[in-house]
Amino acid sequence: MKYLHLAWAGLMRRKTRTVLTILSVLAAFLLFGLLDGVRAAFNAGGTLAGVDRMVVSSRFSIIQPLPESLITRVQATPGVRKLTWANWFGGYYQEPKNQLIIFAVAPGYFDVYQDYGVTASQLDAFKRSRTGVLVGAALANRFGWKVGDKLPVMGSIFPNKATGETTWAFDIVGIYQAPNAKSRALEQQVMLHWKYFDEANAYGSGNVGWIVVQVADPGSSAKVAQAIDALSANSDHETKTQTEQDFNLSFAKQIGDIGLIVTAIIGAVFFTLMLLTGNTMAQAVRERIPELATLKTLGFTDRSVLVLVFLESVLLIVIGGVLGMALASVLTPIVSAASGGMLELPPIGPASWAVGLALMVAVGAIVGVLPALRAMRLRIVDALAGR
Repeated sequence: MKYLHLAWAGLMRRKTRTVLTILSVLAAFLLFGLLDGVRAAFNAGGTLAGVDRMVVSSRFSIIQPLPESLITRVQATPGVRKLTWANWFGGYYQEPKNQLIIFAVAPGYFDVYQDYGVTASQLDAFKRSRTGVLVGAALANRFGWKVGDKLPVMGSIFPNKATGETTWAFDIVGIYQAPNAKSRALEQQVMLHWKYFDEANAYGSGNVGWIVVQVADPGSSAKVAQAIDALSANSDHETKTQTEQDFNLSFAKQIGDIGLIVTAIIGAVFFTLMLLTGNTMAQAVRERIPELATLKTLGFTDRSVLVLVFLESVLLIVIGGVLGMALASVLTPIVSAASGGMLELPPIGPASWAVGLALMVAVGAIVGVLPALRAMRLRIVDALAGR
């Protein structure tokens, strides 16, 4: 570490260039911290132990429906306290770019999901209107909707039996507000009656998308899940009972291997980072050839000069990398809260920091190897002569 002050002086020789390079490194490791959390969230399997609310869906595909007859059998399973069910509806408002998150929900849905903050009066109005929908406040504010408005929706999948088209018309009977900041993402949803959807859609009735189960004892949730899945074993509608987080993430997994996609993005970012910082270090060494020759004249060995340039390169990456990882640590819980529980990013712990620090040192060494070798092989006479 005796060369640390010399390495720092070398970095500060061109302050603007150094600051811009550090900001680039910061951005790269900020992305690394956040995307590595996304990769871990998608690859991790949530444990059922201690979970009081679970989702029962098709074992083969989350878009494959389950028979309505399964509901009573699941309800009769020992350990199940409450249940409800829902279907994905999907669609857009006015233009395809205005995609909506729409669920057809069963009676009692808001008894199990009190996270939405639906009031008793809103729930009463919802029950009294066959075509009524409840809309989140954030979504209503975005499009200027109010209670009493007609809501035309172009469905993405299900045609209306009455018209034969995928255009549906609903009545906004309530606008709910999430009770806390962690649930704000729920305000981006629209809820309609499952019974109306089941009877009106032209693709047939008697199916549910998934069943939500609330257990009496969270400690026995894994046992209850096994009992539920055993109900449909060896049938054409085998089920998979999982945590809500795993179920939510399985929607996104339909587009492909999220872990591979994230890894590819991180790889591309670090490849670009190495090109950028490698050019910065090469330019810095070229500008300081007379200075490095002077150090050798004063008694610095070839090895000392090599270590000095290596240290400067690693220090440049470590400063930006630590700042980026620290910023990612701050932003991770904010991103998780903004998702409303749909994406719980794990905190950046010691293991992630260890990987990050190893990457910082590795990148610093890789981008510094050629400039350091050039500095080590530098001949004093040639350098001072400008050759």
